[in-house]
Amino acid sequence: MTLRVQILKDKFSQSLGLPFKELLPESAIRLAISELKIKYKKRLFDPLITLWAFLSQVLDDDKTCHNAVSKIITHLAEEEVEIPSTDTSAYCQARARLPEKLLENLFNYSTQILEEKVTPEHLWCGRNILVIDGSTVSMPDTIENQTEYPQHISQQPGCGFPIAKIGVIFSLVTGAAVALCIDVMNTHDLKLARRLYSFLKPNDVLLGDRAFCAYADMVAITKLGCDVVFRKHQSRTTTIRKGKIFGDCDKLVTWYKPKRCPQGLSKDEFLALPSAITVREIYYYIAIPGFRTQRVSLITTLLDKATYSTLEIVGLYGKRWDVELNLRHIKTTLGMDILRCKTPSMIRKEIHVYLLAYNLLRSLMWSAGTTYATPPLRLSLQGTRHHLINFIPKLLAADSKQRLRIYCTLLKVIAHKAVPDRPGRSEPRVRKRRPKIYPLMTKPRHELRKQLQTA
Repeated sequence: MTLRVQILKDKFSQSLGLPFKELLPESAIRLAISELKIKYKKRLFDPLITLWAFLSQVLDDDKTCHNAVSKIITHLAEEEVEIPSTDTSAYCQARARLPEKLLENLFNYSTQILEEKVTPEHLWCGRNILVIDGSTVSMPDTIENQTEYPQHISQQPGCGFPIAKIGVIFSLVTGAAVALCIDVMNTHDLKLARRLYSFLKPNDVLLGDRAFCAYADMVAITKLGCDVVFRKHQSRTTTIRKGKIFGDCDKLVTWYKPKRCPQGLSKDEFLALPSAITVREIYYYIAIPGFRTQRVSLITTLLDKATYSTLEIVGLYGKRWDVELNLRHIKTTLGMDILRCKTPSMIRKEIHVYLLAYNLLRSLMWSAGTTYATPPLRLSLQGTRHHLINFIPKLLAADSKQRLRIYCTLLKVIAHKAVPDRPGRSEPRVRKRRPKIYPLMTKPRHELRKQLQTA
């Protein structure tokens, strides 16, 4: 058993471990296991092997447990050791034994290490920009998942899938996921955001859409020594005719404390709010075909126009769309949109492993971009994933000297072709490929079977 485990550790450290040696080294994983005082027996699937296999599983196109176990068998096939069973139960049990806190800590560690690589020249006006947004993910229709993450109320029982709401903060510089929280589908974005403010650091600037533009939240964020740039909520009726005018579309306005306590705030929190705050309002027009909104109003606590000009802030908010692309990468490119685990605990573990894998890919893109003078955010995440998967067999077969040369080649091909910059691009929101003619499920499957039998 000890020999097989050592062989697998060597294989994983030579394949996945080499590209991610800076962001997630074996020593960091062992330290996290030690800090949580995780005790485990001497098995083939110890925590380290299980984690590497889990990461490899979510990075692959085939995300089945059978494929993950097959990789383990392949790594051991060329060695003179006993080949493990093709049954997936041992691997699945090992994944279930991984504590949620371990994966959460490793995700936070990967974020911290990648953020430490950011230098002052990468910052916006000397400030670190974070972008916040929410999304949803679906999961298998099991009793446990439905109990903790119920399906949409408009769907009949047995006709839908459990859905979880996730809130994520991304770094605008590296594109990495910085913080995550998970809740039920009908959770408001603000409730998720309030659980993420603890991840903000002094001097950060938080970028978000109109869902986050609330009086109490702007006060809370400024108390942390941070600033915000939000799109103005549609319920706000302030006009450009009031306030101190900076220019044709820029002014300082006073916001007053709400008369009633908003939902989600306790009475003590509401009473502690100041009676008024001064914010900066900027509005501009979008004249690009395909955009749904022609006028955009921004609210920011960056009041110094000499340091933060109107055009700088408008340009910064234009980059908020990057968070939509990051979420699309995680959900569509990596495949987190439809999760596979059948219990809520495993669902949360799976989400953390997906975000950890996403950050590892972002670290590769950062290394490739900074090494070969290409903007890391202009590199293709899908291309990075493909190159990594295709290079892994070569890394496994090479000796130590060849392995370093192959790794440098991997960085070079990742940085070879940047994604074109297409500012202002617009496309019609239509689908060319026709959907199947089958109707939607409106009754549970067992009732539909009865109808077929009696027809």
